[in-house]
Amino acid sequence: MFSQNIFDLSLYEYDKPQPSWWEKTADTTIDLKADPLSGDTTCDVAVIGGGYTGLSSAYHLAKDYNVDVRVFEAGHIGWGASGRNGGFCTMGGTQIPVHKLIKIFGLDETKRYYQAQAEAVELVENILETENIDAQKQGAGEMVVAEKQSHFENLQEECSFMREKLGIDCQMISQGEFAETHYDAPHQYGAMIQFPSFGLHPLRYCQGLAKAAEKHGAKLYSHSKILKWYKNGNKHILETAKGKVVADKVIVACNGFMPENLNSEISARILPLQSHIIVTRPLNEDELVAHRWVSQTPAINSRNVYHYYRMLPEKRLMIGGRADFKGTPEGAKQTASRLKQSIGELWPEWSHVDIEYDWRGLVCFTSKLRPSIGRMPQDLSIYFGFGYHGNGVNNATWTGRELAKWIATGNDKTNPLPNHLPKLVQGITPRFPLPGLRPYYAKAGVGWHQLKDKFNL
Repeated sequence: MFSQNIFDLSLYEYDKPQPSWWEKTADTTIDLKADPLSGDTTCDVAVIGGGYTGLSSAYHLAKDYNVDVRVFEAGHIGWGASGRNGGFCTMGGTQIPVHKLIKIFGLDETKRYYQAQAEAVELVENILETENIDAQKQGAGEMVVAEKQSHFENLQEECSFMREKLGIDCQMISQGEFAETHYDAPHQYGAMIQFPSFGLHPLRYCQGLAKAAEKHGAKLYSHSKILKWYKNGNKHILETAKGKVVADKVIVACNGFMPENLNSEISARILPLQSHIIVTRPLNEDELVAHRWVSQTPAINSRNVYHYYRMLPEKRLMIGGRADFKGTPEGAKQTASRLKQSIGELWPEWSHVDIEYDWRGLVCFTSKLRPSIGRMPQDLSIYFGFGYHGNGVNNATWTGRELAKWIATGNDKTNPLPNHLPKLVQGITPRFPLPGLRPYYAKAGVGWHQLKDKFNL
């Protein structure tokens, strides 16, 4: 059994919300019940984690199948990555290049995976509309902005391949057109844009999904950290500080904040990486004109270790990127300073703009560099979904729905693999060897990609 925390304890203060723009602008009209668990209760399915995966599974179990489901969150609902990410509802979910995926899984399975990615984005959009969630939906598509002419040429090849072989709606935007329709800056040489994708307010979406789950009969418990997990016969017993739940099945939906000390089956399966976000003060009209900024489309740049950014509805620039490998408050301050410097490098006319919000969270990687969905081979009553590699808004929502469908319909009763899903996501990811060294694995991996960026490899 391993320690619960990989990073500094300051990243795991469940009683404290992040000082984020999302927390500042959360939807105060949503009145969640979500009290801490007090006393003992029973249910069909207990969900550990009150983010997108857990809430989506609860929402669909309750709404579509009338299953008695309870969600347990250590902080407030949306405390983790689901309430603090960049709000990119975009395709991705894997760090493996497309040509390697095809080599491993074949063209048909790779195409099936990307079709599921597009379906996942559309699922989020459908939930927003169906449940009337005010998540401040923004833009259309996701841009990969070329920072060199050679990058633009590489993106052209990738776009053609994605469109012709995988059926992805992908387009190229020339440097001149990009300056007219999105923004202009010294670093841009045009872009590739993929559909369907859009931006949103991640915490408002999480709040709305939670309220929808409650409306359809799911019960949510905030500030109810699971302290102990064991079995009594065929029943799972989950204990919190003030109560316990007895459940037939358990869904582990924790992603980068996985409590690895609770169950030996889930330990050492993830590699969390820190991501840090800063948000500027509102930009005035002259400042926007200085870079001809008119875009609302989410974007990343074409580096291996990239920045992700978007203009928020209040004309505030949001930009995020990789943080340090210890997670200390001092490291967070240094990362915020580097991100502010990056604004000046990417958009020189905005180098003077003040930063008003900054916060951090964890992105979840796996050893196979793709999502992991399934049941524990040693206990088929434990389901899981994690490892979205920075694309959790749509992937986690879709995973939750698929887990709900799998549990409620009783398909594949003796098979730990979700055969109804693309092979890319099936089954438990292997453990990391010498798991105590995972921060060093992360540092080495990021360092290698930074080296590739430096020498244009």
